[in-house]
Amino acid sequence: MESIDGIVAAIYDVISGPAGGRDWDRERSLFLPGARLVPTRPLASGGAEADVFDVEGYIASRTPLFAAQEVWETEIARQVFVFGNFAHVLSSYELRRSSPAGGELPPVRGVNSIQLFNDGRRWWITAMIWDNERPGVAIPESLLAPPADQR
Repeated sequence: MESIDGIVAAIYDVISGPAGGRDWDRERSLFLPGARLVPTRPLASGGAEADVFDVEGYIASRTPLFAAQEVWETEIARQVFVFGNFAHVLSSYELRRSSPAGGELPPVRGVNSIQLFNDGRRWWITAMIWDNERPGVAIPESLLAPPADQR
């Protein structure tokens, strides 16, 4: 992807859709070889845990979920920091999905932290980590509305 906007839009586009397959080749094309995807989640004990996937591991872990459920993830707002050949993007999102038993599950919001590298030709994702909003963990106001110049 030549632009940060393009690669962030592609992340959301690839995983969103009706129940069924996804364009995993497009997903693979977004990530630098060796990149990591790290979903996090709280534990009932009060701690947290994270899965650490390479792209193929992420695809294997999500294929059954996407086959069984509609998943629509849309960006709410974004903050971008660029320095030299790297960028850090904080991207808040809203996730809507169907229940495997039918109907729609309540929407979920969260934040993706995306690290990118530019090799002089294009941007590559090197790592992503994300977490969802929950009681006691709210998305900051600065990530709830796009900047005025992006509305």
